[in-house]
This record gives sequence, structure tokens and C-alpha cells, in this order.
Amino acid sequence: MTLSLLRYLLTQPEVRGVDLDAPGTVDLHRSLARGKPFLRSIYNEWYTWLAAALPEGEGRVLELGSGGGFLRDLLAETIASDVVPSAHVEVALDGQALSFGENALRGIAMTNVLHHLPDVRLFLEEAGRCVRPGGVVAMIEPWCTPWSRLVYGKLHHEELKVDAVDWAFESTGPLNSANIALPWIIFERDRSRFEAEFPQWRIELVEPFMPLRYLLSGGVSVRSVVPAWSYSMWKYVEESATRWNRWTAMFAKIVLTRTGGAADAAH
Repeated sequence: MTLSLLRYLLTQPEVRGVDLDAPGTVDLHRSLARGKPFLRSIYNEWYTWLAAALPEGEGRVLELGSGGGFLRDLLAETIASDVVPSAHVEVALDGQALSFGENALRGIAMTNVLHHLPDVRLFLEEAGRCVRPGGVVAMIEPWCTPWSRLVYGKLHHEELKVDAVDWAFESTGPLNSANIALPWIIFERDRSRFEAEFPQWRIELVEPFMPLRYLLSGGVSVRSVVPAWSYSMWKYVEESATRWNRWTAMFAKIVLTRTGGAADAAH
């Protein structure tokens, strides 16, 4: 069996031939995320963590790329946004040009968004303007390990450029364009460079995790290969082998805290 045939057979029937940037694709992804029980359990777990990672207090929380998700179900004060207009978002906006005033937000939450931003520096600058000191950007993003490079490189439609020199890439569309390696490049390979360029952000957490469950769920593009009732079992398997996440994780939890010191003012 050829790899292309295997991909076809595993592809979720609803998304075959669908342009990721076409109108309605975000709503389709939302339906699949809610309708696949194993995948929905993953999103519930992710959103619970994101909600807990955000600081308490006054101020709204912005979720970027929320058209296909449901963080607002857990965090009522969330401003649901997406670069693609949808009936399920409050505002359509580009993460590289945020339509909020200075210090207007106590946090930004993101799930699989950063690696789609063609110029991540613009987002980091904009987030630094809009998020108040002490606020955070909490995100879950793909991560590079020997295992994930094999999976993403062979089975995923998005580009994986671990040797990219620059953090920016040419955009061909908000969802079609990506570099899966970008979060790893910024917060692991080029961490010292990030810290030098963006003193307004302090890296609080980079925690690689989840080597198997998302893959087994199929995400929104691939059929699930395990039954929903096995979710707890697979979670136990992963949590029993966290010492191997450095080599096997496919995602990372990342938290940045907005600083407010002299270095920030000088920047």
C-alpha cells in the first residue's frame, strides 16, 4: 500500500478535497472537534489547562483561532476570534494586528495558531502592547522531537522546516500556510534570541507532552483509530511515560508572562 493511498483511506471523509482556507472550513472543523468523542476529550483537557494558566482578575481574555473550538464554554469572558469570519466568533482579526488598546487584556489563549503566523514577531509585539503586565500568553503548539518529526514529516499536510533560518515565512492563506517547527524553533532552538529580542516576555513554561493521543484521535482531518472509551487508558499510558516526552512528544504547553520592568520600557 502506497503512502498516498494510506493517507486517502485514513482521511476523514468530510474533509476530503476541502480547501482549508475556503469559507465554511472553520465551521466544519468545529463540528468534527465536537462530534468525535476522543478528540473532544482532548480539547476539553487542553482548554481546562489554558483556562487555569490564565491569571485571575479583571480584564478580558482573547482566544486567537477559536473558530473551530470552544474555550468560551469553560471561560465565559473569552473573546472568541479567528482570522476567518464565522458565526461562532465575536470578531475576525489577524493575530499580527490586534484591535485592542494598551494593557486591555489579561491574557491570550491559543491552540495550534502560532505556527500559522507568517510573521510571529508582529504578533509578539502586538500581544506585548495589548496584554497588561503580569498577563500571559498561554498556548498549545506542535513540538519537534524525533518521533513528532517522523509523524509530521510523513503524515501531515503542513510544512515542517526545522532548519528554517528566519521565523517568518511567505503566506499562501491563513490555514494552508504554516511551519510546524516554528514554536520549537523560537522557544527551544532560538530561545536566547527570543529572550534578547523580546524582554517584555518571560518564558514561564515549555512542557512537551502528548505523544500519542492526538495522533490516535485523528484530529479534524483523519479518522480516529481508537474507540472513545479508551481515552483514559491512553492518558494513563502517556502520563506513565513522561520521562520520554523529550524524544516522543508531539505538542508543548507554552506560557509567556508579560513583564513590566525597565528592560521592557527601554525596548
